[in-house]
Amino acid sequence: MEPQRSPLLEVKGNVELKRPLAKAASRLPLSGRRLKRGPDQMEEALEPEKKRTRGLGTRVSMTHPRAAALSSAPQTQGQTTVPKALRKPAPRCSTAVAPVLKTQKPGPVVPAQKPGTTAAPPMVGGKKPKRPAWDLKGQLCDLNAELKCCREKKQVLDQENQQLRDQLQEAQQQALALGAERRSLEEELTRVRAQAEQGQRELGNLSARVLELEERLGTQEGLVQELQKEQLRLQEERTGLAARLGEQERRLQTSEASLSDSQEEVASLRQEAAAREAVLAEREDRLHGLEMERRRLHNQLQELKGNIRVFCRVRPVLPGESTPSPGFLQFPSGPCGPSDPPTRLSLSRSDERRGTLSGAPAGPTRHDFSFDRVFPPGSGQDEVFEEISMLVQSALDGYPVCIFAYGQTGSGKTFTMEGGPGGDPQMEGLIPRALRHLFSVAQELSGQGWTYSFVASYVEIYNETVRDLLATGTRKGQGGECEIRRAGPGSEELTVTNARYVPVSCEREVEALLHLARQNRAVARTAQNERSSRSHSVFQLQISGEHAGRGLQCAAPLSLVDLAGSERLDPGLALGPGERERLRETQAINSSLSTLGLVIMALSNKESHVPYRNSKLTYLLQNSLGGSAKMLMFVNISPLEENVSESLNSLRFASKVNQCVIGTAQANKK
Repeated sequence: MEPQRSPLLEVKGNVELKRPLAKAASRLPLSGRRLKRGPDQMEEALEPEKKRTRGLGTRVSMTHPRAAALSSAPQTQGQTTVPKALRKPAPRCSTAVAPVLKTQKPGPVVPAQKPGTTAAPPMVGGKKPKRPAWDLKGQLCDLNAELKCCREKKQVLDQENQQLRDQLQEAQQQALALGAERRSLEEELTRVRAQAEQGQRELGNLSARVLELEERLGTQEGLVQELQKEQLRLQEERTGLAARLGEQERRLQTSEASLSDSQEEVASLRQEAAAREAVLAEREDRLHGLEMERRRLHNQLQELKGNIRVFCRVRPVLPGESTPSPGFLQFPSGPCGPSDPPTRLSLSRSDERRGTLSGAPAGPTRHDFSFDRVFPPGSGQDEVFEEISMLVQSALDGYPVCIFAYGQTGSGKTFTMEGGPGGDPQMEGLIPRALRHLFSVAQELSGQGWTYSFVASYVEIYNETVRDLLATGTRKGQGGECEIRRAGPGSEELTVTNARYVPVSCEREVEALLHLARQNRAVARTAQNERSSRSHSVFQLQISGEHAGRGLQCAAPLSLVDLAGSERLDPGLALGPGERERLRETQAINSSLSTLGLVIMALSNKESHVPYRNSKLTYLLQNSLGGSAKMLMFVNISPLEENVSESLNSLRFASKVNQCVIGTAQANKK
């Protein structure tokens, strides 16, 4: 089966492109209407045909082979020249099969010599000789011969004209057919070009797609290589896992074999655990009972020591102070000898105004005092706190505890309660040590189910006005806004309005509060001290404990009080503006200290009325001074002989307090 050829290739095979058409000259006159037209009119008549044939790019001569043969026939001597109208070339026409014919000039036609006629004179120099005028017969013969020749030529030309007309009609039909074919070929060419353009676009798209696919193929090949490597690795891993699986199966068989033994062992262990849980619950109950018994015994021990105890502490001689004379202060040994902590103090005082009968000066007067514990000048802060740590523990057990520091200005009260400057751990006072001890014990009791919370407040009472020492910003110094009120209707708990109550849980928070309180406390210069505290500072810690498992709760305050200096005013002192202010401060301090002594005496005597409201200090501390509270007073004295009068007054006041006995303390439990 032959391959199908496109119409454009078939046209190219049948038509010879870009060939010039040959012009065939015709000497025959055109008959009828055509002979009347001139050369230009003939060209115009044939112009449409020429235009149609030029559209295909081929030129075909319409000259018939017979016309060429006739035009080349010999002519007679008497033949005349064909008119120019008859020599017009044949019209052009497109044909697919006719070859191009060359034009030939017709030769002279020699007519046949008739018998009996006079022969024409021979031609001289290629021209016909002219007959003489008298040879009429010869001239007639020439004319007849020429007429005959012309008739023959006319006949030939008529035939040729008819043939040319037939050829022209045929060429016109072919031109029409070729025009239609050309239009169809042009449409086909347009369609083919559109297809070619679409093919080019598709080819571009396919090329881009091929490039994309090549890139993807490269990527896929890389992935295939990686996957092959991964496959090899996985195969190796699979081999290893298979080996491990075999080992695990062997171990599983071994484990299954031992599982039954383990289950039996677990059952026995569960029974043992249940028994241990029962024992643990029993031990917890016993531990709780022991804890309650410890608290009871601890409280009983503190009661045996006294719910009101008085400790005496003598500060050391500071650099720059005069050393007291030997025997001025003596610390006799306890009942059990030198190893027993001292509980007595002897102070010797010489009075030059007194004399004997002989006129000699009298000897020194000795004053002996006895307290629950006496701390000589060499006693450190840790030794002092060790003696009161059990009392601080009572606050955690639910008993209100109050610790005072009493004495004249410069006797070491603030040092005992807050400690010395510089942050030396050996110099820490009772307040930071007490809170560290409480935090530590609370952490230990948390293992027994107890949870504790601590809320701290720090106020001062200056000239019977309550000030918040923890105030910050614009609230500093606004003591008139703080008042002592009941926490609620029917409640025995007292609070200070507009004072800060800060939850604390670590030593660092307590240190920050103490630092802030030192900056806010009211101090002034006195005769005994360059920087004397002129107010009572009260640090209170509200302790709340709860045992959720047993539904137990306890709450108690721990009050640590640094009292103002207890010295008396000199009656002969000149009262200037500053001295008048010191006078008012001293009067307020002595009044509150006197009220404190009256309250303690009223509690000791079991009086029906206790004058708590006579002083802001006693009113604020009334819940820590009653029969359910434990109280400890530090009486701080100076070792200098120049302060012997104030030291004796402080020791006498402390001795009166030490003689008081308050009823049995009761824990504040809910």
